[in-house]
Amino acid sequence: MAANEEIRQFLAGRIWLRQLLPFPQEAIDEAIQQRSIQQIKGVKVKTTWHGKHYTCNRCLNENQMRFTVFQCAQCEAPCAYCRHCLNMGRVSCCSELVIWTGEAPLFPTEHRMNWQGNLTPAQQKATGELLESTKQSVSHLLYAVCGSGKTEMLFQPIHYLLKEGKRVCLAAPRVDVILELLPRLQAAFPDTIVEALYGGAEVERFDAQLILATTHQLYRFHEAFDAVFVDEADAFPYTAEETLQQAVRKAAKPNSPIHFVTATPSAQLLAMNKKQGNISLLARRYHGQPLPVPRHEALWNYDKQLKKKRIPKKLLDWTQNCLNNGQPFLIFFHQIELMELAEPLFQQLDGKICAVHAEHADRKERVQLLRKKEIPGLLTTTILERGITIPNVQVAVVGAEQTIFNKGALIQIGGRVGRSVPHTSGDFVLFHQGVTSAMDEAKREICKLNKTEVPL
Repeated sequence: MAANEEIRQFLAGRIWLRQLLPFPQEAIDEAIQQRSIQQIKGVKVKTTWHGKHYTCNRCLNENQMRFTVFQCAQCEAPCAYCRHCLNMGRVSCCSELVIWTGEAPLFPTEHRMNWQGNLTPAQQKATGELLESTKQSVSHLLYAVCGSGKTEMLFQPIHYLLKEGKRVCLAAPRVDVILELLPRLQAAFPDTIVEALYGGAEVERFDAQLILATTHQLYRFHEAFDAVFVDEADAFPYTAEETLQQAVRKAAKPNSPIHFVTATPSAQLLAMNKKQGNISLLARRYHGQPLPVPRHEALWNYDKQLKKKRIPKKLLDWTQNCLNNGQPFLIFFHQIELMELAEPLFQQLDGKICAVHAEHADRKERVQLLRKKEIPGLLTTTILERGITIPNVQVAVVGAEQTIFNKGALIQIGGRVGRSVPHTSGDFVLFHQGVTSAMDEAKREICKLNKTEVPL
């Protein structure tokens, strides 16, 4: 393969630090002379009457508190670098970012969709509407309850785009969601080059036509995709960081549709799509059974009891019941420290019970052990509130009154229960020290969706 073709495959649709390109400098210089590569400053500087204003050209960060000014050895002058995307390589005023501006790569149009399942009438209606929006390049919100088969509803629109020779991105804010989606997309499109991008991932193919990526990875893309699907579009940190939302828009080609998929859309997302796009509502799971309705159980002074190395009786009985019935379980905590205090206490019931959180080194492995039924249950933070399916799982929330458990989080957590046939129901209990408005709102929303009529 010619050097220029290798560079194009690597760089097309991406924005990259020149110093990190894995190609000889002479080849890069030649591509720049041929105008196949454009160079831009890593950090743009604008002088205002307040002083200097910095903008990162990779992640589009303009928060001046996220820049560090330093005496640079390279440019031998005061310089500034962006801390916001520092883990992707330092971008500073004197560093160079490169963008491919040469001939765009061509992608295959022969793609096989290998999914053999059947969509319900409600799913097919929503899929048809999403496909029509895709053809018209209009943004679409797929508002579909947890366990409704959202991923399968994306297959037809994705297949249409692939057969048109388009490049597609399926993005999500959290790594767990990407890891859950990857084998399903690879199985659905066995002849398509699919690549998953997340922190620490080993990238095998830079010419992938279907890319699964955490939203943070989209900082590295520039007008790359003919359509972007944002799964779990209400999840932290995507909703909290404007730069991640900008990254999604920057990764899409001009006038390309950006679709959103979630069971718990924010008021802002609903309003935006009512104004600028289309919305499909799917209020029933693929198996037709209702969503699990949470039940409230008072658990007074649970934190004090755990600190005294005692599992509160109601929580102990609930866990023991799951163990006796051979039912896998997830117990959600609002605080890592409290969860780690509880872990050895639960291990007295069964030594295989363990805890996971976002920074845990063995998180992926422990979730996999639960899937394989090699451990009976997990203690977890909200990191597992979405993007995980465990057949017959029972769910408890300890400290449901805490602010981290807002309406959306509680609906998502409850969505882990009853997802799979034949186990279409299960227990969803909120242990609390006082019922909050979020708990009431989550219950009302679930009951409202369960009453919504669906197409026959």
